[in-house]
Amino acid sequence: MLKGKKIIVGITAGIAAYKIPLFIRLLKREGAEVRVVMTPFAEDFVTPLTLSVVSENPVLSDFFTKRDGSWNSHVDLGLWADAMILAPLTANSMAKMAAGIADNLLMTLVLSARCPLFFAPSMDLDMFAHPTVTLNIKKLQSYGYHYIEPDEGELASRLKGKGRLKEPEGLLQVLLDYFSTEQTFKGKKVMVSAGPTHEPIDPVRFIGNSSSGKMGLAIARAFAEKGAEVELVMGPAGLETGFPGIHTQRVNTAAEMNDACQKIFPLVDIAVMAAAVADFTPESPAKEKIKKDSGQDVIRLKPTNDILAGLGKTKKKKQLLIGFALETEDELSNARKKLQKKNLDMIVLNSLNDKGAGFGTDTNKITLLTQTGDPQFFPLKTKKAVAEDILSAIKQLMGG
Repeated sequence: MLKGKKIIVGITAGIAAYKIPLFIRLLKREGAEVRVVMTPFAEDFVTPLTLSVVSENPVLSDFFTKRDGSWNSHVDLGLWADAMILAPLTANSMAKMAAGIADNLLMTLVLSARCPLFFAPSMDLDMFAHPTVTLNIKKLQSYGYHYIEPDEGELASRLKGKGRLKEPEGLLQVLLDYFSTEQTFKGKKVMVSAGPTHEPIDPVRFIGNSSSGKMGLAIARAFAEKGAEVELVMGPAGLETGFPGIHTQRVNTAAEMNDACQKIFPLVDIAVMAAAVADFTPESPAKEKIKKDSGQDVIRLKPTNDILAGLGKTKKKKQLLIGFALETEDELSNARKKLQKKNLDMIVLNSLNDKGAGFGTDTNKITLLTQTGDPQFFPLKTKKAVAEDILSAIKQLMGG
């Protein structure tokens, strides 16, 4: 599974670094090519000589090789790798990653690498339980990095608890599982819209909805993990969208989202329109804040552009266009009409009558409708799992 894969192993200054030579041996046994980059203080825990012997490559810890003064390019390394794994990752280095501090070669490489990044924290149980560490783990996950949770057990302090680096076999399995994921959409270009739109009433007020953008972002990430090149058009949702393989364009209004989607759509193979776009926008937004005593009690609205219908009119035969329908009554009938009217290949139906579905939740319950065949009903799941169901259905539309 790892034959021919180029793996960077990043080592920071934790006592669990003693496990890494065995981990590298396991990677090599699977056929991977391994390069090791370590922080300067990590050399106190495991020697570069040992790591060089097991990896069969020079070990890097500084921007320059002292012997001959040659430059170790973090850019070239970042482009070389198929995956990068940091193990063990200390609380200190994790904080640097979360803040974007690049004060050594390894941290600079983290910022420049384009490949999937895995991080495996290792520290004493009280450090691991500290709110700052918890926050930094969540922050790194929001960047799209893959979190390898530490095990529970006896620690270097002789205390027992969570914070023990996963064993080499466990680290290897994480990479094996990742690379065994079928790259169904490799070579495909995909557009995903996500989040709400905000239609300004005046400089401080707007018409909008409570869409969080979580469903669209989960779909974008699922596509990227399966090899697609993703263009994400994201409305004003407070989500971190950074993830390898995803290019994000931020918009605020329905008009801005329409302009972005119209430009991108001709260039993609698949479009999944998960955004909750406002149907109406104020005719004449006020240039100054409307005062309560101004006497204005009417806001005249006009319809926004129907982005989905517009894309359906220009859709080519080889393109797939998937829409979303959030309904409160006659759900299947209304979704079916939308599917036909807007020339969609599939529509994802949500009902606000289903508890745990709709806006602002971490779960969703969907029904999938296509131009042919019966509706597919799914139980309540996490939005990540729902995204996988949607991609599986899209794969079927592509012919298997």
